[in-house]
Amino acid sequence: MGRLAGKVAVVTGAGSGMGAATVERFCAEGAKVVAVDWSGNEEDVARHCGASCVPMRGDVSQAESVEQMVALAIERFGGLDILYNNAGIQGPIVDTAEYDEDDFDKVIAVNLKGVFLGMKYAIPAMLERGGGSIINTSSMASLVSFPGMSGYCASKGGVSMLTKLTAAEYAARGIRVNAILPGAIDTGMTQSMPKDYIDGAVAATLMGRIGRPDEIASLALFLASDESSFITGTLTPVDGGYTIV
Repeated sequence: MGRLAGKVAVVTGAGSGMGAATVERFCAEGAKVVAVDWSGNEEDVARHCGASCVPMRGDVSQAESVEQMVALAIERFGGLDILYNNAGIQGPIVDTAEYDEDDFDKVIAVNLKGVFLGMKYAIPAMLERGGGSIINTSSMASLVSFPGMSGYCASKGGVSMLTKLTAAEYAARGIRVNAILPGAIDTGMTQSMPKDYIDGAVAATLMGRIGRPDEIASLALFLASDESSFITGTLTPVDGGYTIV
């Protein structure tokens, strides 16, 4: 039996990177998974995982889409035990005064509002099962500033506080809420950033390298499983030591 045997999960941002790695790990550990992404790549991820995974194309910034992903988990697998709010976008890299208002709104809508909506619609379903585990992807950018990324840093700071707040609200009702704070991880997002920006982040990482998506998936698996049953409200950096000095 796997570490998530009998569990049903929804993973957003599931089409690539950390989300895809987590879907594969959850399925390998016995979970039934709804893999949500806006790109269409969730189809390939689900195909690779087999019958234990159902893909859904969706936009986490839209309430109707988020409601649908929770409903799909219930319809196909009978309930919901785990939500991994992983979907996120970077936005432009420009100083605050030059940052376009529409770009700021879009980053906040996906990265922060998407997490809020995920929890809003998942929590009632989890309460019907007696509890559950919610994992949110925040960022080390919620702890330290990255000039030129006001939308991203603001959104991730919000995710971290929303994680702690919701953990406090539902701890006594069996729902745990924790956040993962990735550092520089080898994903499509970092690959799209200017090379000198990423090189600078890696140079400031004490372990001297970029992280891997599977290293995030390993923590997500632990937080999703009953092995972390007494852990809630945590903000855990997975950043190779970037934020400790």
